[in-house]
Amino acid sequence: MSGVSGFVSSEKPIEVVGGEGVHLTAADGTEYLDVGASYACAPLGHCPPDVVEAVVEQARELLYVQGSYPVGARAAVHERLAALAPGDVDRVWLANSGAEAVEAALKFARSATGGTKFVAAQRAFHGRTMGALSVTWKPTYREPFEPLPETEFVPYGDADALADAVDEDVAAVVLEPVQGEGGANVPPEGYLRAARDAADAAGAALVLDEIQTGLGRTGTLWACERAGVVPDVLTTAKGLASGLPMSAALCADWIADAAGPHGSTFSGNPVVAAAANATLETLVAEDLPARAAETGAYLRSELTDAGFSVRGAGLLVGVEVDSATRTLRRLALDHQVLALPAGRRVLRLLPPLTVEKRHVDEVVAALSAVAEVPA
Repeated sequence: MSGVSGFVSSEKPIEVVGGEGVHLTAADGTEYLDVGASYACAPLGHCPPDVVEAVVEQARELLYVQGSYPVGARAAVHERLAALAPGDVDRVWLANSGAEAVEAALKFARSATGGTKFVAAQRAFHGRTMGALSVTWKPTYREPFEPLPETEFVPYGDADALADAVDEDVAAVVLEPVQGEGGANVPPEGYLRAARDAADAAGAALVLDEIQTGLGRTGTLWACERAGVVPDVLTTAKGLASGLPMSAALCADWIADAAGPHGSTFSGNPVVAAAANATLETLVAEDLPARAAETGAYLRSELTDAGFSVRGAGLLVGVEVDSATRTLRRLALDHQVLALPAGRRVLRLLPPLTVEKRHVDEVVAALSAVAEVPA
């Protein structure tokens, strides 16, 4: 098996050579049920035919041209995202990764507000580039690269602590509507509304990171819709182009008009834009957010009935186990089920939104066979 590029290898002991729907195929022919969807990057499943066809057609016509030239596929992504945006955050900036979208959001917020620091949540993950890292909580990610832009971290879900931290020096409050890597944590009712109010009172921007929660994952197209809150900037990525590299920062006018200079060479690459257009069209046409809500409720119910402590929303589900590492390995090697960690004692399930109840039954049976529930 070939090695992973980079300084540190985190290579899994399974070489993947193909994928279709909710399954991945290894080099030895073994088929795995993928309920991690590569960190939610495959909302339609692997190699969805309409996306593949759109990519092939665009690749035959034009692989790339710089962003200052109008291109139909790129313009269509702007139009689709603007039409699908919650509220008035319909000014669209395209980039290539979730971290880049967060970088743009932080820069835009500082430029628009004049603030110099940020408020974020404990256990938050927003990316590993320098700006995004400044609002990412985990010390092992941050400490080798400090000093970083000033950020105050407050307990996730504690509205009073959040309000106390937001003053006139804050450029943005940056939150995940549901925390992903931090443990599939759902905030208490009213928390995002309190964050909206705190940001408004201080003249700060509210940035909601929907890189993992957006595009139907939690049962609505955007997780913030569940709380009835519209941010000033919403970031999205992961499954936006079915795993090809695309992200976006959706901005309110007051942010976009004062955003300051920013650019990206590969922003809105035509081939990736074609994939995004096909992905978004399918998400809406097949009402996959509603399907995620229904199947996710079934998944959480079945896991609860099996004796697990479960949290999450839609098809972003956290399951408490004695050891995430041990459980993940046994799921993969003994039952051909692929999942993700969300801390040392939490499994994260992020299956494609096309997952069926029969697949849910397989997952619950496999977990019941291998997982040790914490005492």
